Amino acid sequence: MLHDGRAIRVAVVGGSRIPFCRSHSMYQHCSNKDLMTGALNGLINKFDLKGQTLGDVALGAVLKQSRDWNLARESVIESGLNIRTPAVDLQRACGTSIEAAIMIANKIALGQIESGIAGGTDTVSDAPIVYNDRYRHMLLDMHAAHSPLGRIKPLFRFRPGFLKPEFPGVNEPRTGLSMGESTEITAKEWDVQREHQDQLALASHMKAAAAYDEGFYEDLVVPFNDVEEDNNIRRDSTFEKLSTLKPVFDRSGEGTMTAGNSTPLTDGAAAVLLATEDWARKKNLPVLAYLTFVKVAAVDFVDSEGLLMAPAYAVSDMLKEADLRLQDFDFYEIHEAFAAQTIATLKAWQSEEFCREKLGRNEPLGPIDLSLLNMKGGSIAMGHPFAATGARIMGSLAKMLSEKGSGRGLISVCTAGGMGLSAIMEAA
Repeated sequence: MLHDGRAIRVAVVGGSRIPFCRSHSMYQHCSNKDLMTGALNGLINKFDLKGQTLGDVALGAVLKQSRDWNLARESVIESGLNIRTPAVDLQRACGTSIEAAIMIANKIALGQIESGIAGGTDTVSDAPIVYNDRYRHMLLDMHAAHSPLGRIKPLFRFRPGFLKPEFPGVNEPRTGLSMGESTEITAKEWDVQREHQDQLALASHMKAAAAYDEGFYEDLVVPFNDVEEDNNIRRDSTFEKLSTLKPVFDRSGEGTMTAGNSTPLTDGAAAVLLATEDWARKKNLPVLAYLTFVKVAAVDFVDSEGLLMAPAYAVSDMLKEADLRLQDFDFYEIHEAFAAQTIATLKAWQSEEFCREKLGRNEPLGPIDLSLLNMKGGSIAMGHPFAATGARIMGSLAKMLSEKGSGRGLISVCTAGGMGLSAIMEAA
């Protein structure tokens, strides 16, 4: 982007998050605002932003209570930033905080703002529970009535079944399938073997545990609610233990996806600070990396594609724009919604037929060096609070690039609704 005749690079100053915890455990009685404020506090304290006014803050959650209609703004006010800092809610399923980063980055690149925060939060422990439409309509009719008799008459429609609550749906409205059921279909289409899924899951846990042990997360994860570390990491996990788990999405005897090679329901929040280089320099803040390319894609998951295969397209299109090969990266951060999904995406990039017919390429994108994949652990180990995962990845990748002092990293995130997001970050 150009502003006043010069290119404005989008600097990633750094990230902060609270520990991710399995739902209905340590954050059982915390709201989305509680979690998001915790992550924002970590970022504000880390970069001495207390009382300061930023250009904008973009945050979101996938599962939101009706009271959280202005979640981003309320979290910002609660966090200690100057109340004059604006904020906006947005949502793109599991890619929410990547989408938030895209929004803030575009505003920076266009010269509209100098600094901003992107982030996300989710809690299944405090998921919205509503009554069915018949009961809701009865209550609304009572409220809309203009006479005492009019307010009483709707009560005659009441039935005990009205009180049965409705929990948030986990199935895709267009297919009726859950994300796991959809991915089981993809796993069969791409011949993703169970042993490969378990190997990837084990690597995710081992890498995450090693990263904590070496102190990598010391300045990225702030204690919250007496928790200091993601509580889903299984340090004692083994391939043999993972192999004993039974499939949970397809119990016909042909299923391969288990609780061990899938992400658990998770509560958590994460945020990342983006800015111009000038703003960071004036504040005496570091520039860890630059956000240089982004891409969003969607597939026809109803009739012809796997629900979570859109990142295969997003990455391919982004690489064309950046004039890069898939192998031109030092780090690969591929969101592990399920081990099967990650492996299927990697196989798609190596498929000559897929790359030719679907991606419009003359040759396959090819393989990646698996030793560079999710080097500090992935979503299977750390968990996946839907809207928070993207900011978690960006914060970690920025630090990895800064520590290396050179190179670039690729981000790939699949989402519900057959969408996918990708991004490239480069060392400062």
